[in-house]
Amino acid sequence: MSLEASTNLRAAIESSIGEPFIAGNSIKSMRNGVEIFPEMLRAIEAATRSIDFVTFVYWTGGIARAFAHALAERARDGVKVRVILDGFGSRPMDDGLIDSMTSAGVQVERFRPVIRLKFWENDHRTHRKILIVDESIGFTGGVGIAEEWEGDAREPSEWRDTHFRIEGPAVLGLRAAFLTDWRDCGHVLDAADVTIPIPEPVGDVELAVLDGSAQIGFNNVERAYEALIAVAADRILIQTPYFNPVDGLSDLLVAAVNRGVEVAILIPGPYVDKRVSLILAEDAFLPLIEAGVQVWVYQPTMMHAKALLIDGQMSLVGSVNFNRRSVEKDEEVAVAVADATLTQILEADFREDVKQSKPVEANTRRPLRRKIASFLLRPLNREF
Repeated sequence: MSLEASTNLRAAIESSIGEPFIAGNSIKSMRNGVEIFPEMLRAIEAATRSIDFVTFVYWTGGIARAFAHALAERARDGVKVRVILDGFGSRPMDDGLIDSMTSAGVQVERFRPVIRLKFWENDHRTHRKILIVDESIGFTGGVGIAEEWEGDAREPSEWRDTHFRIEGPAVLGLRAAFLTDWRDCGHVLDAADVTIPIPEPVGDVELAVLDGSAQIGFNNVERAYEALIAVAADRILIQTPYFNPVDGLSDLLVAAVNRGVEVAILIPGPYVDKRVSLILAEDAFLPLIEAGVQVWVYQPTMMHAKALLIDGQMSLVGSVNFNRRSVEKDEEVAVAVADATLTQILEADFREDVKQSKPVEANTRRPLRRKIASFLLRPLNREF
């Protein structure tokens, strides 16, 4: 891949979103809970000033207790700790964990509680997963706080996922996304929110943080998808737990195949957590297979990793799924990473996951009951 082609990918992001790439960062990819959770907990335990944390999923299990305990301990030691839990995604959480945090001094907010006067906003959730420690270390990706993410994807009870640790000036972009949700919870920003020092450069990776806030029409991440797919010259690899793209993205994937680009999609299989999502995914990918797109179905467990990888040079990662809900309804965050090293690591992970997957053939025929279910679900297409 030439320098010119790599520059084209950066320009595609900057011209479509207006978000410049920021230099001086480092980024580390972590695979599965066995790597992800210890790294996040170490960062929390080392915090000296502040912790900002927002998550869609906070369910149950040992890791749910471990996070609540660690956050409470830092608050007791005088660290400013703010936690945002989505009002829908965190419903299974033990209320006792919230009580233990608040009694220790953690500021805990429920993002758009399900039962409230503004019922028209209930369908718009925060799907972000962001942890920021001391305004200089950030985490984002696909992992939720629940026992499903513990382990190393060795069996169906251990989900497959990827998360990222970021250091450097770009962490302020993650923090800005957190503050978007903090404002939505009714808090006015104060001087302490906006007078923090810019983190020192710690590496040579250039990042652009995309605040995928829900709005009328499509958010920034959908435009980034369009831009990168439109200029891809060699290969497009998509890893997503929920595949239900808007029509324009499907058309762009077909156009990419027609100009000779390899397009491969990896989605969950028998252990998908939402069967309805798989039915809608079939509606979307079967026509793409006829056009030459490769589709792989992951077999060992639920596959929850999210990434768009372009030409071995650019990665778009974060909380965003390749579906309508992520680009039309939910609060999301994505990080565009202009770094061949990270992209090639994620490509290697993709290829390794493909080895444990089954291809979907072009002549695949769906059972009649699946066709009927698909027809009945069409009015709910935007929900998934």
